Amino acid sequence: MATFMPPNNVTEFILLGLTQKPYLQKILFIVFLFIFLFTLLANLFIVITISLSPTLSAPMYFFLTYLSFIDASYTCVTTPKMIIDLMYQRRTISLGGCLTQLFVEHFLGGSEIILLIVMAYDRYVAICKPLHYTTIMRQGLCRLLVVVAWVGGILHATVQILFMINLPFCGPNTIDHFMCDLFPLLKLACRDTYLLGLVVAANSGAMCLLIFSMLLVSYIVILCSLKSHGSEGRRKALSTCGSHFTVVVLFFWPCIFTYMRPVVTYPVDKVVTVLFAIFTPMLNPIIYTVRNTEVKSAMKSLLRKRVT
Repeated sequence: MATFMPPNNVTEFILLGLTQKPYLQKILFIVFLFIFLFTLLANLFIVITISLSPTLSAPMYFFLTYLSFIDASYTCVTTPKMIIDLMYQRRTISLGGCLTQLFVEHFLGGSEIILLIVMAYDRYVAICKPLHYTTIMRQGLCRLLVVVAWVGGILHATVQILFMINLPFCGPNTIDHFMCDLFPLLKLACRDTYLLGLVVAANSGAMCLLIFSMLLVSYIVILCSLKSHGSEGRRKALSTCGSHFTVVVLFFWPCIFTYMRPVVTYPVDKVVTVLFAIFTPMLNPIIYTVRNTEVKSAMKSLLRKRVT
């Protein structure tokens, strides 16, 4: 006997957003509009600066270009709609729009995870194998690693969307969030999603935990290798690795908290999502420029050329 499948009669979802209080919505509208514009312009400025500056030709800056491009793209996926929704009491998103948003989120998020691994490997080679750095991190390999990051992101997002696209939604259709994500959708599905939730947790949460652990080990190895370096070399290496590790922690810990669990949602999920989906892309350009004199010098030089 065929298994009965509930009809999929939901064509749109209602998003409850960050808050239901009108006065707070107006304040958040101004705050997040400023954050969105700053994030977009700052990341694009880094992309332009590195692309036009011959002094920033090292592999580290090549990868930073793509990281900034991903952050600029990621902030455009969810933040504009969240900002617009703060102006209205009823916020909706179509089923197709929800799945599209979900796919792009995980495509960019998966690509960024792989890119952070690549950047950690680049720092490992630069610090632990300095004499072989130019031989190992040649231009062809760098381009291949970026392609791997994009392809990996597509594969990760495709796996996630294949699980979600066949789920039946027959009501209710209210999502207590400001964006579409895996667990809120699984919670609304009209069938048992326990096993599917475990697969999602393995594909997202467990992978984030495993990769974060690998990155942590790599930085311990790098720190141990710094004993043989001079004081100036140690200072420069710690500055570069410190910036990268800060970005890794800001990205991975919210990801692990969000996905490393069964299908359940908490009110704090919205705050955690704001941290890694909105604040992390904003902080990345600050982290990578404030402590990097080469990038700051290139930015100042580029601005002087444009002014004169």
